[in-house]
Amino acid sequence: MLAVVVGVVLFAALRSPLKDDIAWLLYVARRWLAGRELYVDVIEVNPPLIVWLSAGPLLMARWLDVGQQYVAMPAFAGVALAFAWWSACLLRPRGGLFAQRMPVFAVLGSVLMIVPAADLGQREHLLVAAFLPYLILFARTLDGEGPGTAVSLCAGVLAALGCALKPQYGIAFAALEAVALSRGLRPWRVAPVAAAVMLTSYVVLVAVVCPAYLRRAVPMAMALYGATDVTFLALLRDSAPLLVAEALAVFLWWRDRRTMVDRSLALACLVFVAASNTVCFLDGKDWFYHRLPATVLTVAMLILWAAATVARRPAIGLPRPALAAAVLAIVLFGGAAVERLQPAVRQAVAPRETTVARLEALIRLHKARSYIAFSEWIALGFPVVNNTGVVWASRFDSMWALKGEQWRAHIDPAAAREWPVAHWVAHDFIAGCPDLAVVDTREDTKYIAVLSASEPSFAKVWSRYKQIVAFDGLQVYKRGKGGCIDPWVAAEAPGTGAAVR
Repeated sequence: MLAVVVGVVLFAALRSPLKDDIAWLLYVARRWLAGRELYVDVIEVNPPLIVWLSAGPLLMARWLDVGQQYVAMPAFAGVALAFAWWSACLLRPRGGLFAQRMPVFAVLGSVLMIVPAADLGQREHLLVAAFLPYLILFARTLDGEGPGTAVSLCAGVLAALGCALKPQYGIAFAALEAVALSRGLRPWRVAPVAAAVMLTSYVVLVAVVCPAYLRRAVPMAMALYGATDVTFLALLRDSAPLLVAEALAVFLWWRDRRTMVDRSLALACLVFVAASNTVCFLDGKDWFYHRLPATVLTVAMLILWAAATVARRPAIGLPRPALAAAVLAIVLFGGAAVERLQPAVRQAVAPRETTVARLEALIRLHKARSYIAFSEWIALGFPVVNNTGVVWASRFDSMWALKGEQWRAHIDPAAAREWPVAHWVAHDFIAGCPDLAVVDTREDTKYIAVLSASEPSFAKVWSRYKQIVAFDGLQVYKRGKGGCIDPWVAAEAPGTGAAVR
């Protein structure tokens, strides 16, 4: 089963266009390795650890002389499977269902591979995989077992690194320690102390090595990232299936808490799921991968409970309602994962028909050396830039910050002026002098009009661009011959005419 799941997921991941978020982070890592300053020369709102980690597959791809995608995606899959295997090894001493490592590894590995579907390698995916061993050791500690110092140290450090990918998950550590204190456990155990030291060291390292993250990226995200938020009710509606499944898991744990052999493990997972829900709703983003940690652990818990029920009391005739509900939830989540994976599989079967492939073909056809896309959809820029080697004429991955500036201007004009994104985008466009530019007409924001109104110099340069083709709701423009007008040089030398470069 696991081999089939891994094969299908990797086929889709390697043959379809690289996931846009991952492609962007690989690009950021490449710029960082080339000497650019993070959060200044290239704008990213995530903490730097994911950029540092992305540099590994990038360097390996260079050494092997293969595409980044062919190293990064197997690497992410390998990390998830390695944590699944270690988790199976940590569960083995508990006996019962966990006595055989291979079946447990197959289940955990399948859940970690199929539930993320096309979001394989997202920060949340790596985070939940890294947390699994820590949760298992936490459960063993609740049951009075004494995990070895080395194992606890490693689990604490790795869980902290997972948390460092998305620091909001410090809530999970706090919630778990609250449970530990309620059970009379001392807080200076090896695993949580190792996690605390690791996270503290990381914060200090970021402050020293990447001060611009705290000085620029965090304030910018707080000011502008809210433009992509959805309402609480909308998030609640789209999270309803997961919340119902979580309620079922809580009910089953509460009902069987006195007889469950692995009630402590279920409790640890439920606490983590609750923390994950808290992070998701605080973020306010209706993106599936934000629900990924809670989904992975909820599905794993339901599989564990169903397997334990069948092993303890073999089903005779019709299944009991609780067992039927658990199996139905597992099937529905599995079906949803397959449905999310289908577009990637279709793109893998016919990769040349994708929007990304058509943009790459245009760049090669027109021998473009520089390029930009006016869209919130990151995929119009990445992996297009990764695959063609064209220069990206912006410090942003997409136009999310420009939309954020427009959104902020309606709420707090004074705060919006602190982040003149339109000026930055226009400046990068003029300085980058892109050969091709894509305008996404499917979005409400009229990017060219907004930039032209904000920066007259942008309008002068844009007048040199002519539309050459349109498809999939995109308009593709090509810069006219003779170079770009430099309005700043023209402004400095009035009467001399517009400078051309």
